[in-house]
Amino acid sequence: MSKSMKKIIGYPTEESIHPLSRDRIVEAALQLLLQMNLKELSMRKIASKLDVKAAALYYHVKNKDELLQLLTDEISVQMGEEWLNPSLTWREQIMEWSSAFRKALKAYPNAVDIFTETIAISYHRLLQIEWLYSVLAKAGFGDEQIPWAASMLKNHVVGFVAEEVRKTGFANKEEDSRVEAESYTSFFEDLPVDQFPHMIRLAEVTTKPDWEKEFQFGIGVLLDGFEKRLKKENQ
Repeated sequence: MSKSMKKIIGYPTEESIHPLSRDRIVEAALQLLLQMNLKELSMRKIASKLDVKAAALYYHVKNKDELLQLLTDEISVQMGEEWLNPSLTWREQIMEWSSAFRKALKAYPNAVDIFTETIAISYHRLLQIEWLYSVLAKAGFGDEQIPWAASMLKNHVVGFVAEEVRKTGFANKEEDSRVEAESYTSFFEDLPVDQFPHMIRLAEVTTKPDWEKEFQFGIGVLLDGFEKRLKKENQ
């Protein structure tokens, strides 16, 4: 039915059934971000998806900058709370948090851009940072080191997911990924052996990565370094 027909008095519109709210706007934006990149997202497109006028959105969300903050907050919420386990060691807690953060970012192909283009001022995102600070403080890190360590962990997760999404392609089918990997493997293997011996030898590993093992390895290296520094300073 056309929008003009829906304007007939008494016809139950989408807004009358589900009143416009911040939550609905955020949900619509996240759905659109499964179909387009962040630069293409606009308040007008969100309004169109919700079948309302763009002006109606500004009663709930001031501008796109505030919308991005709300999106980071919702993605933070979607991390869930399974990783909150104080009975684990500080290293294990951070490993669980890192995996949950990575999973939440991977759910939306634009999530990395959203997080890198905004500063942390939304409630649930700040709760994540507060929790991370708390774990590092209880582990024994000094006040100056805590934000540094937290930033390094965050940067690893965000940077890793950016590379993972870029290389695999968010919507790529498994068969497409396999064919592409084989093509790159052949390319490296055909390089001059006297100039690129290591690239040729490692072609299979480079072009067909085990993302989970690589991610855990990176976090583990960071935590090994943190732990070594912590022991050194407590001697």
